[in-house]
Amino acid sequence: MMGTNASAVDSKLDHCNVTNAVTYNVLSGIVAAQFALGLPLNLSVLYIFIFSFKFWKNKSVFLFNIVVADFLLVACLPAKAYSYQLGQRRSPNTWMCKAMLFMLFLNRGASIAFLVTLSLDRYFNVVHLGRRNFVKVLKKSPEISGVIWLLLLPLTIPTMLKTFECCNSHGRDVETIYHDVTDTFREVVFFSQILIPFIILLYCTVRTVHRLKKKSVGEKAKLRRAMCVVMSVAVIFSVCFLPCAIARAVLLVMRLRGWQEAEDVVVQVYDALMVLSFTDCLLDPLVYCFCHSGFKDAYLDTFCPAFLHKRLRKAETTTTTTTTTSAGRSLSLPMIEKLQV
Repeated sequence: MMGTNASAVDSKLDHCNVTNAVTYNVLSGIVAAQFALGLPLNLSVLYIFIFSFKFWKNKSVFLFNIVVADFLLVACLPAKAYSYQLGQRRSPNTWMCKAMLFMLFLNRGASIAFLVTLSLDRYFNVVHLGRRNFVKVLKKSPEISGVIWLLLLPLTIPTMLKTFECCNSHGRDVETIYHDVTDTFREVVFFSQILIPFIILLYCTVRTVHRLKKKSVGEKAKLRRAMCVVMSVAVIFSVCFLPCAIARAVLLVMRLRGWQEAEDVVVQVYDALMVLSFTDCLLDPLVYCFCHSGFKDAYLDTFCPAFLHKRLRKAETTTTTTTTTSAGRSLSLPMIEKLQV
């Protein structure tokens, strides 16, 4: 009887051993490549923001916080790649598992919070031009950035509250009220921090595009840059965050219904999409370039080879000049001043 009960309990626990070693070997290689690309990229971006761009003078405090969040993510990638290489979905060390999930939740929450704030700022600048933009005041304040990080802690700490298999026992563990509330809260945080911001971003993007169509030709150049910011953030969400949220929902349905074979497949898909979500640390620098042309210039001046830099400058000069013909002669008209953060 005791053996039967132990087997029943054991069957409900997910020990995180992978069902397909080849899949996770491939994922391990992808994560290692993300780390190899992300570490020098984010270190160089961090260097530019601090020493060349001087973010505190260029009103780019929120952009700097996104860099910090990305750097936290990059720091977690070697441990994730190592676990996958061992044929495990997470570290066998309980505290390492909890610390990894804590860092991933914190990074994701911070990235989403600061990216959404930037998109809202662009939205108010375009759609509600002339009205008081409270977001612009908030995003220039280091104190507000600190408050955002502190507010993220209550949403992240539940990952550290108890021992759980695979850093998630929802539908697996022998449920008690405490376990159920903790796991449910963690799932609510996971989905809400992706789906709610995505709805906000979708609204901002649609309204910004609609506003752009109503503007005259002279104003479109400035608004197009604002639209690029909003759309680039929406693309990052669509590629990096939304797919893993959908896969997570499917995984929970499979788990709660007890469809073990289907779950074994969905788990692999979910982990693969989670690995895809780590790509945001490589895509975020595009947002920095769209948000502030000064960042792009500082980065090129510091790291771009001289001969390539000259070519890029020449190409940029060509593309930012509009030639019109009036009364039989050509006039060179510079584009409208770029929208800055």
